[in-house]
Amino acid sequence: MAKITFIGAGSTVFVKNVLGDVMSTPALQGFELALFDIDMERLNDSERLLNSIKETLGSTCQIKAYTDRKEALRGAKYVINAIQVGGYDPCTITDFEVPKKYGLRQTIADSLGIGGIFRNLRTIPVMLDFAKDIQEVCPDAWFLNYTNPMAVLTNVMNTVGGVKTVGLCHSVQHCVSDLFRTLEMDPTGVESKIAGINHMAWLLEVKKDGVDLYPEIKRRAAEKQKEKHHDMVRFELMLRFGYYVTESSEHNAEYHPYFIKRNYPELIERYNIPLDEYLRRCVNQINGWKEMREKLFASESIGHSRSKEYASYIMEAMETNQPFKIGGNVMNTGLITNLPKEACVEVPCLVDASGVTPTYVGDLPPQLAALNRTNINTQLLTVEAAVTGKKEHIYHAAMLDPHTSAELSIDDIVALCDDLIEAHGSWLPEFK
Repeated sequence: MAKITFIGAGSTVFVKNVLGDVMSTPALQGFELALFDIDMERLNDSERLLNSIKETLGSTCQIKAYTDRKEALRGAKYVINAIQVGGYDPCTITDFEVPKKYGLRQTIADSLGIGGIFRNLRTIPVMLDFAKDIQEVCPDAWFLNYTNPMAVLTNVMNTVGGVKTVGLCHSVQHCVSDLFRTLEMDPTGVESKIAGINHMAWLLEVKKDGVDLYPEIKRRAAEKQKEKHHDMVRFELMLRFGYYVTESSEHNAEYHPYFIKRNYPELIERYNIPLDEYLRRCVNQINGWKEMREKLFASESIGHSRSKEYASYIMEAMETNQPFKIGGNVMNTGLITNLPKEACVEVPCLVDASGVTPTYVGDLPPQLAALNRTNINTQLLTVEAAVTGKKEHIYHAAMLDPHTSAELSIDDIVALCDDLIEAHGSWLPEFK
């Protein structure tokens, strides 16, 4: 029996969406759905939930929970990854609270910035352990990565781990629909082209019936900026740099040096920036799960309608050889010609029985490539730190981060990194 393994299966709601999608897809019937997580209670919840969905849907998939990761992976054809190393408490709290002592404020802190650097450093060793197991027990498996920081982790799994990996992020899927909803425009029939890096990919083209929609988008955006709304940072970036960016304003507020600044405190109010947003989301998610769990398991039968998550569509395309287009995170094998070849980029990809085939983009507009490179610099130095174990590269990554370097002195950046290493304790490997 072919196997789909889900690592981080304690993310019960996400498991419901992704593996519920699998059980809703005719071409994916008969697979074993292997669940693994280090949290036994959440793992059991996911197994129970999926079995209920299986019964409701009449799926022929087999649900099996594992306590041994290598056995969960053994023979897998596809591996889905959705782990979070260190969780909200203590590690996410640490990522926010220690930088605050230096006056460094963040919104999400899970992809770039000082929080993203340390999230990477504690996650990469775990991911490379996965890679060793995969090389041993399922070397031909496709690794579908949903874990942030997306660009660095997907890079590491491909280059260091030697695993066929594609990174999947919601931001590309929702970019156009979110923009058009905010501007009260109709997205029906709109054609778009998106490329760049994860969380900072660019809406390069947006057309309908051959007509460029950017002039109207920018006209409406300029009007919208006169009032307070949820997407002010992205609109400001579009009006200044010419293109709309995929990931949310709260993320992009900390990817650039322009918006969260101690010397300009009025910018927080002006651009409606939700500082400490991810902390609130984590608390709400933890509390929300308790309520959702009661509702889910109060029902005798739990159904599911196929979501827009890429995973099941990717596996369906590979199984049926019916092509499917995604926005995927892959290595830059000459795809975006004015970004470094060592970078992980986010580009349109075609999926079929041959796997994931990324498409050629060419040069990005120079100002967009320049913005991407500021983030890529930190990403590549973070990889270097994790792979070599050299503390100096953590400092380099932080000193090159746009937001951190705009706010702190070199001495403070080094001291902050040292404090974060100490605060993480056993969650981080030893650095030389």
